[in-house]
Amino acid sequence: MAAKRKAPAAKRARGASAVPPLLRELLQAPGPSGYEAAPVAVWRSAAERFAKVDVDPIGTPLALVARRKGARGPSRRLLVMGHIDEIGLIVTHIDDEGFLWFGEVGGWDAQVLVGQRIVIDTRKGPVKGVIGKKAIHLLRGEEAKKAAETREMHIDIGARDGEEARAKVRIGDVAVIDAEPLELPNGRLSSRALDNRLGSYIALEAARLVAGAGGAAWEVAAVAAAQEETTFGGSRTSAFSLEPDAAIVLDVTHATDAPGIEVKPLGKHPLGSGAVIGRGSVLNPAVFELLHDTAEAEKIPFTVEASGRHTGTDADAVHLSRGGVPTGLVSIPLRYMHSPVELVELADVDACARLVAAFALRLGAGTSFAR
Repeated sequence: MAAKRKAPAAKRARGASAVPPLLRELLQAPGPSGYEAAPVAVWRSAAERFAKVDVDPIGTPLALVARRKGARGPSRRLLVMGHIDEIGLIVTHIDDEGFLWFGEVGGWDAQVLVGQRIVIDTRKGPVKGVIGKKAIHLLRGEEAKKAAETREMHIDIGARDGEEARAKVRIGDVAVIDAEPLELPNGRLSSRALDNRLGSYIALEAARLVAGAGGAAWEVAAVAAAQEETTFGGSRTSAFSLEPDAAIVLDVTHATDAPGIEVKPLGKHPLGSGAVIGRGSVLNPAVFELLHDTAEAEKIPFTVEASGRHTGTDADAVHLSRGGVPTGLVSIPLRYMHSPVELVELADVDACARLVAAFALRLGAGTSFAR
């Protein structure tokens, strides 16, 4: 049973935000890989309203929705996972002039960092600064032609000298781009950390929809995995400890309607096309077919994305856990990945949540994902 669609933007009260409050809170909470405490607290608070919640030693929260009353057959568990960490920066050196030098947490296009405002998470609270580099006027010859590298940039927090800077910031403090979510026309949203607060939001929203329907024949475990951008740590430990009978991983994929993107190697997944169902070597064929059939039956818009080898998502870790986990992948089309202006269409987010919830509600005692 699919959840009802939300009212179209045109029918909302004038000036009302189209962004779900929980998603907005998740996007505003800084949480680079390995330092996800702030968004985890938001996610956990929301999950406690309808599910049993726990957090593992890696920092990954779990929301457990029990089977519906009267469910027959042995207890089986569906893992629904999106990662909650984001890419960020880490302070590696503070010089005597008060400038902070930094490394990357996760994968950055260094060009994106030039001229950005950032906020550093310190034990005394947030410290704001800017990323600087040598001005274009001072560059000469080949130096002026090449793209800047991270090692050529620094963070300026306005300190007069190293002593003042070290009193505010310590080596190992992490930072994120200081950018608020921006609502755009046509139900579109731009923000840092859409990769992959979206996945963690959808995992919890799907679990909430299942709970609201009275539960499924299978237990549903929604997980907001830590450390995907660096180690797959949260997905490895969660899949191992939870021992799921099947799993759906939620992540973003490249929207193919931005300039310069070729659809032949990627498939066609424009904004507004709905959920992107993964199909390929890592992914279980029977899980794919049930996702595909569910989307068709529930009239949920979708496209299909093929991957001949790894997916670059937590699915790569989950499907190898213990003796193997039948794993599917559902993605959200996203423009400008790994930048402060990632862009998504909210209707696609809704489609993904409805698809995963409907998939869970279709599982029965006799459902098999055997190859």
